[in-house]
Amino acid sequence: MNTAPLSNNSWQYRELNSQTPSLNALSDALIELVERGEPIVAGTADLQYSNGLSKFAELHPEKFVQFGISEQNMVSAAAGMAAVGMKPFVATFASFLPLLCCEQIRMDVAYSALPVRLIGHHAGISLGFYGTSHHATEDLAIMRSIADITVVAPADGNQLKAAILASANYPQPIYFRIQRGRDPVVYETVPDFVFGKATVHLTGDELTIIATGSTVHPALEAARALNAAGRSVGVIDMTTIKPLDREAVLTAARNSRSILTVEEHNIIGGLGGAVCEVIAEEGIGVKVRRHGIYDEYSLIAPPTHLYRHYRLDAAGIESVALEVLA
Repeated sequence: MNTAPLSNNSWQYRELNSQTPSLNALSDALIELVERGEPIVAGTADLQYSNGLSKFAELHPEKFVQFGISEQNMVSAAAGMAAVGMKPFVATFASFLPLLCCEQIRMDVAYSALPVRLIGHHAGISLGFYGTSHHATEDLAIMRSIADITVVAPADGNQLKAAILASANYPQPIYFRIQRGRDPVVYETVPDFVFGKATVHLTGDELTIIATGSTVHPALEAARALNAAGRSVGVIDMTTIKPLDREAVLTAARNSRSILTVEEHNIIGGLGGAVCEVIAEEGIGVKVRRHGIYDEYSLIAPPTHLYRHYRLDAAGIESVALEVLA
């Protein structure tokens, strides 16, 4: 992989960084749940303006807790709230939540079987210039390996809202992996949502791209370009990483000659690993290419540059798909 220094487009980065995240979907969903009578409480570690919870806090200050920069305490406190019947949603950067709070998530939340909703935002490499310490490319692997936690990566704001609303009476703890906001629209309206169920957007007998979260939109663009050129490429939005939609994976593996997984995450332990586990266990002889961050510490640059560098934009995914098709 080319590791030449990346160019700096500071104007473009400032423009991206100044935008208010489209995480209004998060607050909107929580406000709707409160209006339904659900005992919702929301908390954050000094990031309510980054994750959109400021809107919820303005409307329901008595249901909002500002924990400051004490993420581990936030997770343990959320477990305590859940233990007395509240439904807590706590949010911080995805680089902090699963890594810094892993012990609290494992013991206080998951082992205790408490329905805490953990929201890791600005996932993957979307924090750009904040650097490798703020990039979350290991969180899926960590959360997948903790028993009894559901792991979800919505593709856009509408799907995030659908997943939040669907979680109202879901018994297990959930890790929501979301982006920086202003994500390209994949779903024009709030879709129906079922945990553990993938969405098949396109089918193809040459190749099926299985994407999740931020990679769904560029995967769809790449597939449409390839199909317009005469290829047969399908796309699956694997929103729930755990439990994985095994049937969707197996159907694609049986009906396509190759599988390409795409994720804004290390290719080890995330979506690609989960898909390979299912295919290997069934003994299906299909070629699988895992595409994402190739087991390295991500570079520092504007997100747009990083997506291009790691071939996680539409053009990059199309080029990887062509390599698989070849």
